[in-house]
Amino acid sequence: MSRRLADGALAEVVRSLAEGTSTVESVAGALLEGIDAHEPTVRAWTYLDPDAVLARARQLDLVEPARRGVLHGLPIGVKDIFDTHDMPTAYGSPIYEGHRPAVDAASVAIARRCGMLPLGKLVTTEFAAWPPGPTVNPHDVTRTPGGSSSGSAAAVAAGMVPVAFATQTTGSIVRPAAFCGVVGYKPSHGTLPTSGVKAISESFDTVGVIARTVADAALVVGTLSGRSLEPPEELPPPRLGICRTHEWPAASAETVALFDALPDLLERAGARSRQVVLPDVFAGLATAQGTIWTFEIARCLADEHERFRELIREPLRGMLDDGAAIPVSAYDASCRCVRECGAGLGTVFDEVDAVLVPAAPGEAPEVATTGDPVFNRGWSALGVPAITVPAGVGPSGLPLGVQIIAPRGQDARALVCAAWVEAALAPTAEQAFG
Repeated sequence: MSRRLADGALAEVVRSLAEGTSTVESVAGALLEGIDAHEPTVRAWTYLDPDAVLARARQLDLVEPARRGVLHGLPIGVKDIFDTHDMPTAYGSPIYEGHRPAVDAASVAIARRCGMLPLGKLVTTEFAAWPPGPTVNPHDVTRTPGGSSSGSAAAVAAGMVPVAFATQTTGSIVRPAAFCGVVGYKPSHGTLPTSGVKAISESFDTVGVIARTVADAALVVGTLSGRSLEPPEELPPPRLGICRTHEWPAASAETVALFDALPDLLERAGARSRQVVLPDVFAGLATAQGTIWTFEIARCLADEHERFRELIREPLRGMLDDGAAIPVSAYDASCRCVRECGAGLGTVFDEVDAVLVPAAPGEAPEVATTGDPVFNRGWSALGVPAITVPAGVGPSGLPLGVQIIAPRGQDARALVCAAWVEAALAPTAEQAFG
């Protein structure tokens, strides 16, 4: 059971639980053994109570089969900016050390209603911004797992949990998934509720998941949102656009080499691909996203900034100072830029089903940083579905990822294309670029 969970085969776990060949307690027990083995090195968890997990698992085993949903008994990790009534929630900040919310975040409550088993709380950066937490990349402990969903990505990559809640405001699902060699799914903005998640941007905060496969991510988000998102078993070759974006100068040598190779890799697998160039207005989108987020996080954390300033670490403290000083006119201008880009996005998909863009500049950098979200900013601003799938490795043998984008609200389309790209690039898992 431990090996199958590490492979991310949620369908196998669902089947074994439904057929009675596994129990929720045995699945949870296998994962807890894996956590014991890996956590001293990876440091992905902020809170874990094995006795409570096993007690809850035994309760779930008593539920009559006729009352069990498709996610019944499936373990999930919870990023520590989601409120949980039975576990502390500190938002990565000493201000909230020992904080015990009265109720669950809405997404966590829905997961429990579906019979899922929250295992514990996972490390986040401070208020899902900066600086990094203690988590390291399971592939190389000197490298970052990314942020702010650092614990979520690392725990899934290390096989400690098959799926984890994560959030993205700028690049906090897509980038950690790329650095850790797993799948990150940021749904269209608003697909899953953000109530009870510590807010840092009214415009961009999005709840999603990190998992081992596209199908796993689609199963969880689809079930929790009430949407049919699972890719079909037979996937027709899609029409894929390859887009280097206006941020291309930030790409490392390994990302340049990967994108040079993509047309041939995709076409050999049967896809039709073409180069896509974004409209000129998109040149200002990443900067606009940064202005909006900086303005909004200063508002969302206004009380913490005012009353607990000395407990907020740099560079977040400086970011809050900067955000409080941004004129409303600059914020409004940035919002107009986002709207203009959103209006012009439709033409990008006139002749393609999805667009492939970099998930990150390259391999995971040193652990002192969370990496640059430059290739994520614009897509977060537009609220579109974004899915990262593994795409070989860089010169240090660390994972690379490709980000699949589709129009806002077209999550099923994005996931079908992502599942196809995932399968097409699987043979490159050990192939080095750069």
